Amino acid sequence: MTNQDYYKEKICIVTGANSGIGYALSEELLKRGATVYMLGRDPGKVAAAAKKLSSHGDRVRTLVADVTDGAQVQRAIEGAAAEAGRLDMLFNNAGIGGTMQFEKATLDDWKKLIDTNIWSVIYGVHAALPIMLRQGSGHVVNTSSAAGIFPPPFQALYSLSKFGVTGMTECLRYEFAEKGLAFSTVCPSNIATPIFQKSPDGTVHDQLPIPDDAYPADRTAVEILDAAAKRKGVIVVPEQPGTDIWRGWATGDPEIEAMLMQMAHDRRVAYETKGSYF
Repeated sequence: MTNQDYYKEKICIVTGANSGIGYALSEELLKRGATVYMLGRDPGKVAAAAKKLSSHGDRVRTLVADVTDGAQVQRAIEGAAAEAGRLDMLFNNAGIGGTMQFEKATLDDWKKLIDTNIWSVIYGVHAALPIMLRQGSGHVVNTSSAAGIFPPPFQALYSLSKFGVTGMTECLRYEFAEKGLAFSTVCPSNIATPIFQKSPDGTVHDQLPIPDDAYPADRTAVEILDAAAKRKGVIVVPEQPGTDIWRGWATGDPEIEAMLMQMAHDRRVAYETKGSYF
């Protein structure tokens, strides 16, 4: 089976599909022959995103739900599966960033990060799992982050949420392999998306630039789907330098330790002089 064939005629749900990686995944899935339910909280934004992909006809569908509300997520996923007759793939992609000075983070910041980045994934898996178990097949792809496999300084809130996603997804990968289900964790580094311009409370900061080293979202989607088609467990995008940093941090490599210490210094200076870490 080729990477293209893996997705042909599959029924997929993508959360956070309005923009960024979610939109890029939706577009690439459609190119590969899937039917895609694009899920987002804002009806207007979901409709606008789907309209841009209208050349794919009735294989583009929309769902409106707040991913931090378990009941809404349950209704959306069960409704889509009932309408389509099955659910082949769930992409739990919705999430928010949270790079900030720890001492300035509020408890509301913590709650928002955890509700959006962890509970949304739990809600999605909780709703999809019974459907996939009844089918005896299915693939869940949860978006974590490079910050979910090693600890970038000034990302304590974000990293906590993403380590949680990675840990849960890897556990489930082993637990349900014998049941015919697949689980993959996506761990992107800097990707060129609006996540860099949003604070945890949803405020948009248009003046903040996207980092110069950010990887294109469309290329990210291609690499994610290519790897997921091979049922790879942890998908690091781009593969380097994230994979080497992950391995180096996990084994205590002195060069990686020094790099992270320098990153901590540089980011603190940037925050204290510019108000931003890049």
